Amino acid sequence: MRLGRASAPLYRNILPLCSVTSNNVTRSLSTSTSSTLTLGIRREDPSRIWERRVPLIPEAVQSLISEEGIRVLIQPCSRRVFPTEEYLKVGAQVSESLEEANIVIGIKETPLKELLTSPVNGRSRTHIMFSHTAKGQLYNMPLLSRFTNSTARLVDYELLTNTDGKRVVAFGWYAGAAGVPEALSALALEHLHRGVSSPFLLLPRPYNHRGLEDLRKSLRDIGSIIKEFGTPPATGPYIIALTGNGNVSQGALNLLHELPLKHMPAKDLKALATNPDTPRSVVYLVHVKPEDYLIDVRGRPYDRSTYYSKPELFNSLFYERVAPYISLLINGAGWKPGFPRLMSNLQLANAQQIARRISPFRFTSIADISCDIEGGLEFVSKAATISEPFFTARPANHPEDLPGIQVMSVDILPSEIPLDSSRHFSTKLLPYLRSFIRKEGGRKLESHDLENLDAFKRGTMVENGKLEPPHAWLKDQLTVIRTPSEAVVTTSADPASPSGTIRKKRVLLLGSGMVAKPAVDYIASRKDIDLVIASNNLTEGRALAKSHDNVSAALLDIADTSALNAIIEQADLVISLLPMPLHADVAKHCIAHRKHMVTASYISPQMKELHQNAQDADVLLLNEIGLDPGIDHCSAVDLCERIGSQGREITSFISTCGGLPVPEDSNVPLAYKFSWSPRGVLTAALNGAKYRLGGKNVEIAPGGILSSGFRDFPLVPGLALECLPNRDSLSYGPIYGLNAVDKLESMFRGTLRYKGFSSMMQCFLSSGVLDATALLNLNSQGGWYSFLSQALSKACGRPVKNSSGDIIAVLRDRGVSEEKLGEFLEAAEWLSMTKPSKSVSDTQLDLSLPSVPPEPTPALDLFARLLVHKLRYLPGEKDSVILSHEIISRPLNPSSSSTSTTDNTDASSDMMQQQIHTSTLIVRQSDSFSSSTAMAVTVSLPLAIAALRVLDGHVQIRGVVGPTASSEIYRPVLKELEELGVVMKEETKWRTGTNRGLAHRMMVGSGH
Repeated sequence: MRLGRASAPLYRNILPLCSVTSNNVTRSLSTSTSSTLTLGIRREDPSRIWERRVPLIPEAVQSLISEEGIRVLIQPCSRRVFPTEEYLKVGAQVSESLEEANIVIGIKETPLKELLTSPVNGRSRTHIMFSHTAKGQLYNMPLLSRFTNSTARLVDYELLTNTDGKRVVAFGWYAGAAGVPEALSALALEHLHRGVSSPFLLLPRPYNHRGLEDLRKSLRDIGSIIKEFGTPPATGPYIIALTGNGNVSQGALNLLHELPLKHMPAKDLKALATNPDTPRSVVYLVHVKPEDYLIDVRGRPYDRSTYYSKPELFNSLFYERVAPYISLLINGAGWKPGFPRLMSNLQLANAQQIARRISPFRFTSIADISCDIEGGLEFVSKAATISEPFFTARPANHPEDLPGIQVMSVDILPSEIPLDSSRHFSTKLLPYLRSFIRKEGGRKLESHDLENLDAFKRGTMVENGKLEPPHAWLKDQLTVIRTPSEAVVTTSADPASPSGTIRKKRVLLLGSGMVAKPAVDYIASRKDIDLVIASNNLTEGRALAKSHDNVSAALLDIADTSALNAIIEQADLVISLLPMPLHADVAKHCIAHRKHMVTASYISPQMKELHQNAQDADVLLLNEIGLDPGIDHCSAVDLCERIGSQGREITSFISTCGGLPVPEDSNVPLAYKFSWSPRGVLTAALNGAKYRLGGKNVEIAPGGILSSGFRDFPLVPGLALECLPNRDSLSYGPIYGLNAVDKLESMFRGTLRYKGFSSMMQCFLSSGVLDATALLNLNSQGGWYSFLSQALSKACGRPVKNSSGDIIAVLRDRGVSEEKLGEFLEAAEWLSMTKPSKSVSDTQLDLSLPSVPPEPTPALDLFARLLVHKLRYLPGEKDSVILSHEIISRPLNPSSSSTSTTDNTDASSDMMQQQIHTSTLIVRQSDSFSSSTAMAVTVSLPLAIAALRVLDGHVQIRGVVGPTASSEIYRPVLKELEELGVVMKEETKWRTGTNRGLAHRMMVGSGH
């Protein structure tokens, strides 16, 4: 077999380096001149143990030396598929250093410590590699930054394209070719775990073959066994589904044809998999086409041009049309955000549920050759390695009764057939590299050189310190990884700094949603701080950053743990506005890098578990510093302490808070609009509660607070309010420093809403739309307009027609009163959950509705998705926040004599010495600050104030805490809020027989 320039042993790449003597190296290098153009072939990162490929094979090097007159240096490496000795034979010179190389080429990105960016003899240095920076990959932004801060040029193989935009230098075909045997080997092991021996157990892995032809022969040998003996009866017929039509898929298809294949259309899959008489002497292949599984939500046939121009109109039904019937999925299809996934996490569960009804050997293994992490296959959470080529994927919230699924996701598959893949790559690269060398050497250029140089220009990301125009957007990403020496602020008041500069502090804000702007503006007012907003919505992040010189935005997928780890490592402090379930994972990275973290969310059990680890790492994880929780805690504790300092003890504590639309903008279902996540509001309606009122403890079971609230809550004159109990009020007695709860008259924390909210939400609860476990597929029944009927069908266990008569009958059966029925149906129609009561054409339907999720989705999540759209604040509409505490106190040592001239009972005498303290905050979104809602101001300002206190070293407490853990947190926060105009107005009155306090009015109003 001809492996190189001449026949050589298979394992030439393990020849000892001592065969290249230092004398030879020295003699060779001494012949160079400063005018000779030098090409350097880099040794790949030693940590990539399986990376044996080369960008140029020895024959290509010989061609460049002899025909272009260049000098070639090569770093010694015993791992390459072509030994260093073969490069020496064709005229290359071995050198540990590539300092003299004008052009440096390798396969993967250069380790930062080895990156050379200085000019060579007055010429800019050029690096050619797969840099993995073009998509803004945060973990490689330090690499890109090195180029933008130098004169060196960066050319990325991935961007070398022809005029049609197709890549001209790639390994994709070989990824597909190597992926097939890896997939079949993984499938064989999965079957072995299930108790069945497969013919593919005899298939050596790709790297065990001399080359591609040997690999083909191995597949043919296995094919012969299948033709003679068939596949195991227990597994049934082997059915492989292949997706994609690009180079990756073509490489896989080419290798699969070495097996005894029978092509089948996707429409025949179910019959093929379920027929016990299906022959097992062949392997069945379904090369899945987009029209086999993509549907237009409008009911129209699949159209390719429409799909690429309006992907939001399409959903994938791969999970029910293909996946359940196959033995193995080989995914070679690419994916981009905005397009439907091949399968989501929820769809994986649905596919497995269908598959297990057919056979335990259906849909048990996936080979994701595209290796698009959390892309087309959402549950592919990581790249595997050649040493450990597969893992079991089990998404969060995956049903407990379902197994995970085996995923082979090796991301360097071509490295398993390095000889053939290197030859191919070198052949493709050589013409473009040759033309570039001719240009750099001042040689005469032919027309084909000019075409090649155009491709080279398209492949250039950075030149002379500037990002090329197509990549200019990455400038925002580069601010994320600015080194400390680059992030400085001038100061004349720092005598300790000889240069007159100090390093700017870096704050990382995770999230760019509804409440972020006031925090961004507040933090950005400090010019000694660089603020980085990391979000999965770069447009939002940039909008928040655009008016500040010291704020930048970065694209971040929070599920990308490498990127998250890298960006946290470079921060001095982390603020998280992410959903509460994500905080604990972020906190773990903060602990690992000893970075403080601040959030506005309640302390979750998962966060609480990190307390000791945080203390051991000298890290503060400060939570509950928003509005509720946040300002409510701070103001309550502060008021309680001041009352106590007056020699008084607290006998009753009632605190209520709510974010509401201003009255004139509240004429919508629920009398409510969302300036915060709807899901939190909806799940709160499912909570239970504990509180004490009038000397009695009350406990409400989960799901009962809607029917147990206070429907007429007399708090603010002129506002028709109701109040819902908020979680476990009793647990806050110790936090606020109160007496034992059983000695208090009342201990109550509640959530404010306009009257009618709870009764309407109770109707929605009865209809099933708050069910977090009921999976609905709205696409199959008519989109959003079928939502209510589908939810009712799940709730009552029988089909409910999408007609007013059927819906009304079921609602009555489920306890919706006649009084509320009409109002509820009107609200459901307004929310587009039912068909319009009047006949309308398709063009009159609400086309602005959000897209319907393509997979079965929990009813609760569907409802949240709909509400955030239908009950959003429209331009010009405003919100408000109401926070109120009422505390009743009495003297620690009550007077023995009454101040009254009449005879009073002990109780009335005691009451006359009691005081009612009220502290109220009412914030209404103002015209002058209409860009920030009242909710945003009251949630993110205390968060930002506390964060800067921590950043500046004013908070010494460590571990997982809330703001009341230390007065060095809550007192400065309240003081700063007051200076910013967020003021708690306080009043104290004597308690009397006619003014007994809020608890008395609550009991009277509710019939207690």
